[in-house]
Amino acid sequence: MNRAYNFNAGPAALPFEVLQKANKEWLDIFNSGMSVMELSHRSKEYDAIHNKAHDLLRELLNIPDTYDILFLQGGASLQFTMIPMNLLSEGKSASYVLSGVWADKAFHEAKKLGNVMVAASSKEQGYSHIPLVHSIDSPEDVAYVHVTSNNTIYGTQWKIFPDTGDIPLIADMSSDILSKPLDITKFGLIYAGAQKNLGPSGVTVVIIRKDLIKTDLNHIPTMLQYKTHADNHSLYNTPPTLSIYLLSLVLEWVKNQGGVEAIEKLNEQKAALIYSTIDESEGFYQGHAKADSRSFMNVTFTLPNETLTKKFLEEAKKSGFIGLEGHRSIGGCRASIYNAVPLTHCEKLANFMVNFKKENFSLLISHEV
Repeated sequence: MNRAYNFNAGPAALPFEVLQKANKEWLDIFNSGMSVMELSHRSKEYDAIHNKAHDLLRELLNIPDTYDILFLQGGASLQFTMIPMNLLSEGKSASYVLSGVWADKAFHEAKKLGNVMVAASSKEQGYSHIPLVHSIDSPEDVAYVHVTSNNTIYGTQWKIFPDTGDIPLIADMSSDILSKPLDITKFGLIYAGAQKNLGPSGVTVVIIRKDLIKTDLNHIPTMLQYKTHADNHSLYNTPPTLSIYLLSLVLEWVKNQGGVEAIEKLNEQKAALIYSTIDESEGFYQGHAKADSRSFMNVTFTLPNETLTKKFLEEAKKSGFIGLEGHRSIGGCRASIYNAVPLTHCEKLANFMVNFKKENFSLLISHEV
């Protein structure tokens, strides 16, 4: 079987070693005579999987005991609602930094539930950069400040997070969690859909400081309270067992690679390779994001015109490159180079880009395309 060069934005590439191990255990895990999908979530076999994922995530991200780790469902989109439901109390407001479509969606969901304000925004500049930290305006009495750490559509990423002092900083890290070391103590809550760096779709990780888990929210439906899931070790209802199993294998793979520090170095190398190809193309390729805001997870770029863009994508697909189309809202091209995308695949993409430019640059000059 020929594996595709998978640059999809999500669901995205999984480590080949993880897929191999899952394949080996597919019909019979732990000599149980059952697939992981058939295990009871109350069984000792599944309990071992659940705890392994929980413990490995705490170890890899150095999560203090003052934080709970929750495995939830509904994706990051449900967290857009759960966060204000649980943390935006009456008489308070919430502060949102708008750096892309998903940040904007989180903001508009919160508006349905309470008072919210825009702390800073790069919307008028086409979300081409991350707002400057010193430009973030939040009164001292806000309930929390919300940021989106990496913006998949526009290819921008926070390099330095704002210091919000005693105000809880909340981050949607769906597309760059586990890609670099984090100081968890800077955040009140981190949430991430798994389908970029953590595993397949179906499970959402929430890392929440324990003092933010409120106990007096009886007016909120039971399933939408963080306390419900914290009190039950994310087993109040049937969890997405297959997704959590694959999450545990991905976390094991990260540890075997040398941990998050080693993953970060590899990600920097992959990103530098593709960005240098863009920068050295004599303007044939143009990056969407400003240089100081470039994402190491999603490289967004355009070609000189739609005809060349279409040709590039068609020839790339014939060569085995999948998922290079830009998001429908901005077009162009996008290479998502999450943790599981091998360096060799990025090298092949860079070579393809260089060769495509050589073959088409003269045509562009002569106005034939």
